[in-house]
This record gives sequence, structure tokens and C-alpha cells, in this order.
Amino acid sequence: MKTLIVEDDFISRKILKEILAPYGELDIAIDGEEAVKAFRMACDEGVGYDLICMDIMMPNMDGQESLKLIRSIEKERGIHEGNEVKVVMISALGDPKTVVEAFYRGGATSYLVKPIGKQKLLSELRNFGLIR
Repeated sequence: MKTLIVEDDFISRKILKEILAPYGELDIAIDGEEAVKAFRMACDEGVGYDLICMDIMMPNMDGQESLKLIRSIEKERGIHEGNEVKVVMISALGDPKTVVEAFYRGGATSYLVKPIGKQKLLSELRNFGLIR
């Protein structure tokens, strides 16, 4: 599994890395702009991501905006629903407005509220069919 972790907070990045490292290759982006660049570069190289774990509140470009751009890149490249990268949006915010924005406007696959629990994240990945 090839994963992109998009998180501006060092501790949150470290936790995600520790949880996901046993399951494959990891790349890191510290904001939404880097995430979009990394996603585009991976697509250009023909080795797209299976999973993106993305914080919502980040400097430069937030997770909502970068997710919209990533979904737009997929459409441009003919990647159809069902074959899209699985995107877990992560936030300290659990309010309904933020959740609705992530799912319905952004196209998130899942939404988790911080602090991230290892079992909850791994359960989501099992549900996606990314791990056993």
C-alpha cells in the first residue's frame, strides 16, 4: 500500500507514520499544496497512492481544498469513482458542517476525529480492502 500522509503537526505525523509504516511505503506532505504536488507527481510516474490521510486545518492550502483538487486531477486523468484514491480526512473538528464538507463536497472516503486511534484507523483501512 502506498500512502501519503498530509499533516502539518509533527506529533500527528509521527503517530500516523507509526501506525501505517508496517503496511507499505509512506510519503509525507506538510500542507495541502505539497499534497497536490505529491499526488500529481505520483500519477505522472504511474505509481499513484492507495491511501491519503489528510488533516483538514493546515497552512497555505487546507485539506478540503487540496482534496477537491486531487479529485479534479483524477477526473482529468479518467480515474472513475471506485478506482479513486481512498482519502481519510482527519480533524480536531467533529462538527456536522465540517463532516458534510469533507464527504459531500470534497469526496472524502472517511472522516476521523483527532486524536486518531490505531484500531479505528486500521478498521477503516480494512473496510476499504487496503489491509487484512
